[in-house]
Amino acid sequence: MNQGRHDPHDHPHDDRHSEISQSAHPGYFDVMETAVRELLVEKRLIGPGEIRRQIEVLDSRTPALGSKVVARAWVDPGFRARLLANGRSACEELGISFYDDTQLIVLENTDKVHNLIVCTLCSCYPRPVLGLPPDWYKLKPYRARAVSEPRAVLAEFGTVIPADVEILVSDSTAMVRYLVLPKRPEGTREYTEEQLAGLVTRDAMIGVAVIDVETSGVPQ
Repeated sequence: MNQGRHDPHDHPHDDRHSEISQSAHPGYFDVMETAVRELLVEKRLIGPGEIRRQIEVLDSRTPALGSKVVARAWVDPGFRARLLANGRSACEELGISFYDDTQLIVLENTDKVHNLIVCTLCSCYPRPVLGLPPDWYKLKPYRARAVSEPRAVLAEFGTVIPADVEILVSDSTAMVRYLVLPKRPEGTREYTEEQLAGLVTRDAMIGVAVIDVETSGVPQ
């Protein structure tokens, strides 16, 4: 397996701040988040506006950004080469900014290799290009089983990988995130870049799915 460099993960994550509890009694983490935030503002280490702006940045990130990157790689061999060499700088060519110091490594699926990404210790995820991770990505069963039995996990997502195709699992870290570059589906030679982007799903860029033109909903 192509295990990514393990890291103690003793770092602050870019998770969104906890939403205000809808119950009459805020939970433990709601109380702690409020206390820490108010202390930081009181010490003038951050301002209320900074928190709001950061949340807006996170809210603006969706898998549509990653789909745009994949579609460009499919139609532009030069961009594809740059993307595989340095995912972050290639994404920046398309106006996608990175709000942290993480690297982005793009892993290409081929006829012989299928890539799957995971974060075994927490929920490190390529948020600048995919937005917030799905709930299942953060759950312990996925984080453990994606490494120990990836074929079984993929099958539970409805993704059956042929036995002669190797599955490589890459483990995200504090400073290194991964994005899967799916195989371009057959029969899409006449598709525009916009149509191609419409085929690309979040799950395909995580590696738990492959792209199916027939079920994509994109006009053929």
